[in-house]
Amino acid sequence: MTAHASTFTTGDGYRIAYRLDGPEDRPVLVLSNSIGTTMHMWDGEIAALAESHRVLRYDTRGHGGSDAPPGAYSFDRMGRDVIELMDALKIERAHFLGLSFGGFIGQWMAVHAPERIDRLVLANTSSYLGPSPPWDERINSVLGAKDMSDTAATFLKNWFPPDMLERDDAIVAPFRATLLAMSPQGLAGSFAAVRDGDMRRTITLITAPTLVIVGERDQVTLPSHGERIAASIRGAKLVSLLAVHMSNVECRPAFLEAVLTFLAARSG
Repeated sequence: MTAHASTFTTGDGYRIAYRLDGPEDRPVLVLSNSIGTTMHMWDGEIAALAESHRVLRYDTRGHGGSDAPPGAYSFDRMGRDVIELMDALKIERAHFLGLSFGGFIGQWMAVHAPERIDRLVLANTSSYLGPSPPWDERINSVLGAKDMSDTAATFLKNWFPPDMLERDDAIVAPFRATLLAMSPQGLAGSFAAVRDGDMRRTITLITAPTLVIVGERDQVTLPSHGERIAASIRGAKLVSLLAVHMSNVECRPAFLEAVLTFLAARSG
């Protein structure tokens, strides 16, 4: 179980781990993690975010302290996990910040539950990462592997710049440990959600004020993916950071400045 986390049970009977930080009287900001990580991917940003927000973070199903049910997951179900968590905590509306996989969930939320989203931040994400065959191969590979070593190495190479990996940076170590402990079933289910997810048309329905953050060196969710999202959502703002995939970690000061400035802005 994730340290200091509480849990609630979803409508389909699975536990989701979550944590709240910051003053209770501040606007709520929901943080949604990347695939292969937990709520702790945001540890370095919590102090700054919690100064002005009540921060709600959670382990996506299949990850960390949350249950990892068998079978394919979907962004529909994962979006409903967030809605049910907000309902359980009596949170009517919140800002939403999702990175990568969490950005997919944020897009789903803003399309299907717009009344629950105030301001939306989509970082290092995409609205489509098909086609299907490579994802089927990844699913079979992770379920058939004897351990998560190769999977962890691949993820880390895609997430961080070579110099951080070469010096075995202390920042990287917790991400490696999380990947090595990851449920193969949870990761495979999440791969299926990405395989089946295509929001390229539906995101044009998003009305929430939106900030899109891209990493100039991101080879997973290419800068062009974020640019396409920003072009599809009316009035969306685009910020480019000199980062690979984990822009919140690699470019923390610039990431926080962009997010906090956007969340503090008035609509209209």
